[in-house]
Amino acid sequence: MYLGVEINSMKLLVCGKGGSGKSTLTALIAKSLAKRGYKVLVVDGDESNLSLHRLLGVEKPKELKDLFGSRKEIFEKAKNLELRRIKDIPKEFVVAKDGIMLVCIGKIHSFGEGCACPMGALLREFLKGLKLDQNEFVVVDSEAGIEHFGRGVEEGCDAIVVVLDPTYESKIMADRIKAMNVEKPIYFVLNKFDERFGDLLKDLDAVVKIPFREEIFISCLKGEELKCEVDEIDRLVDVILNQKQA
Repeated sequence: MYLGVEINSMKLLVCGKGGSGKSTLTALIAKSLAKRGYKVLVVDGDESNLSLHRLLGVEKPKELKDLFGSRKEIFEKAKNLELRRIKDIPKEFVVAKDGIMLVCIGKIHSFGEGCACPMGALLREFLKGLKLDQNEFVVVDSEAGIEHFGRGVEEGCDAIVVVLDPTYESKIMADRIKAMNVEKPIYFVLNKFDERFGDLLKDLDAVVKIPFREEIFISCLKGEELKCEVDEIDRLVDVILNQKQA
């Protein structure tokens, strides 16, 4: 059941270690918001993950980095990117379905093409410059790990969702993020939770704990749209929306 909330807008950054399920949660959060009537823009900011568009049930759009001629030009021109509103994004760079739009920053396609720093710079400037109208939400699927904190990607977002899985690496990453003293609301989500190991995971301060679900696993394995509803995701969105009001 949803809590009563006022119409609002927000940019959410979803991050986590590789394999934690951040792309899956990005899609599920977007669908939960769309159910409530929000206009949702999903930003694919992970240059190596290739499945987000499939989880949303759409074709992959043209990459935003193609607005520029070269990697050097991305660094030089990204700060002057004139995409101030969602409606300003050229149609060929956006796909949409069921109240959710998807834009892709860029992917690594070829051996030896270089690091992903230009895409990180483009993502940072795109988010910083993007102004939301009432009832608009942005949900960003970031690259694996925490390098984007060093790039300042989170500066353009209002809150951060950190997806953790039951691994030692996730516990260490959670501690590192807490130690950074990021001046944004941070919501830790424990994915693939197993009650048998609850005592080992109690120090993660998770807002919600999402148990393994075969339906989600199979959809991700097949690269198919996620069509199930997840109560824990709805509760997470409730918490975020209500804290936004506070």
